[in-house]
Amino acid sequence: MPMKKYALSFLLLLLGIACMVTYRIIGSEVAPDGTLTEPFGLIPIGYFFLVIGITSGVVLSIHSVIKKKKLL
Repeated sequence: MPMKKYALSFLLLLLGIACMVTYRIIGSEVAPDGTLTEPFGLIPIGYFFLVIGITSGVVLSIHSVIKKKKLL
């Protein structure tokens, strides 16, 4: 199945989007002592998953185009 090779890229994109949505849902608040509490770790992890997912998808697409051109 040709789309099977893009499954990991798609999963990484979904994880990145899920991290961003989760960050928005949880939100941030100021504690009674004045400190800011927020799930800050979700931001860099979300961007990491998005970048890796997009990069792997582009690399796989380029690889498949090059492979197809060699066969022709």
